[in-house]
Amino acid sequence: MSPSFPLCPATHEIPDSPLTLDSETQLTGVPTAAWDYTLGNRTAIDWVLDQHKEKPPRDPTVREKFNTYRFADHKDRVIDLLGRVTRVSVETVAIVAEIRAAEHAEFG
Repeated sequence: MSPSFPLCPATHEIPDSPLTLDSETQLTGVPTAAWDYTLGNRTAIDWVLDQHKEKPPRDPTVREKFNTYRFADHKDRVIDLLGRVTRVSVETVAIVAEIRAAEHAEFG
């Protein structure tokens, strides 16, 4: 069963381009610093997008009976979460930069 709308993207490759969530929604103005904060090998924004994309369960019985997650049903909450994650990412990058600058000034 294929959805009638595009799925939430798993990753976002170009930081300065709009973040496309579906055919109706693009988020613009995401600060470049938000893309600098990573959790392991990916950004926090990419992590949120990956966690909210539609993924059919592997087990056929589970897929048949419980495959009810639709991104469109949760889009508003994901947009809110992306805003909060963006803010935390930008603030964390700024704090880390301040710590590094203080360490550099102290230890030369």
